[in-house]
Amino acid sequence: MPAPRVASPRKPQLKRQMVIMSKTKQIQIEHFSQALYFLLDETFDNVHGIYLDKGTSLFETLATISAAEASIPVGGRCATLAAQVKHVAFYLDVLAENVRTQKFEPVDWDRIWRETSAVTPEEWESIKASLRQSQDRVKRLINDTAEWPTDRHIGGAIGMIAHTAYHLGEIRQALCTLKQ
Repeated sequence: MPAPRVASPRKPQLKRQMVIMSKTKQIQIEHFSQALYFLLDETFDNVHGIYLDKGTSLFETLATISAAEASIPVGGRCATLAAQVKHVAFYLDVLAENVRTQKFEPVDWDRIWRETSAVTPEEWESIKASLRQSQDRVKRLINDTAEWPTDRHIGGAIGMIAHTAYHLGEIRQALCTLKQ
């Protein structure tokens, strides 16, 4: 005897269930903000063991890279580490502004990749300082945000961490080649 067929949920029913769930189970704003701070701290400065190994945060990693190393493209068509870091700062600034204003203007995402190559020691220090300032702006955004009312607000906040973590991985992988 064949097994009885189970009806698959229809999208309207699923959507209604999601709306009901969202009305009954919410993350408290302070818990969400604290989690964002904690993940930012792990990503940039102080590994807590959430997803990074000790000594592998972004600024700990950048402290091991000279301007000369930051200026070397990893491959023929690859960006330099200086461009990677500059891109992360730019991304954080753009997303923070988007989350703050809810205005999503077109951005030339490729400009940094085209314009950033070899850097002097002073330029390298300036790029890292700029990244620190971008991180500080993101922290202020989280602190100043009284509510996270839309998926774009929440997605933008989580995206800042995920995108930075992605580039941290790219940088750490590149170092395997550069520091042979």
